[in-house]
Amino acid sequence: MGILCTLFGCNGIEPAKYVDQQPKADIKEFFNGPIKAWGLIQDRSGNVISRFDVDMIGKWQGDVGTLEEDFTYYDGSTQKRIWTIKELEGDKYEGTAGDIIGKADGEVNGSMIYWKYEMDVPVDDKTYRLKFDDYMWQMNDGVVINRSYFKKFGFTVAELTLIMQKQ
Repeated sequence: MGILCTLFGCNGIEPAKYVDQQPKADIKEFFNGPIKAWGLIQDRSGNVISRFDVDMIGKWQGDVGTLEEDFTYYDGSTQKRIWTIKELEGDKYEGTAGDIIGKADGEVNGSMIYWKYEMDVPVDDKTYRLKFDDYMWQMNDGVVINRSYFKKFGFTVAELTLIMQKQ
């Protein structure tokens, strides 16, 4: 587990465990067309600190995709993120977006998609650079469940749960 903690963080989630599970996740198929999502963010104590809806639309041309995300938070604020995702060899992907530091590294392992990246997150009057571990599981009926862990200095400071459904 020590090497996996170094590579994937110590949330106890090992992407390789899902390599033989069905239904197989397919980034290019799922993130193509309209998707509706509902999510919440919890602080390290488990308190819900934010709820939101997301409308997404994905488009692919060959090995390059664009995913537009429009967030509407329950406090009335909005946010837009546009991802460019590139398929690499061996079920690997990389992604970029305006608020992502560098690039996001992704991989598919059977029913799971794993992403890791860094982002500057504004909180009140401050901005924090956080590392993200995103774990997505392909479910039946066009549903993906996403669990994200936000980390600072190696400690999980918040968690996100997101339910996505193809429209």
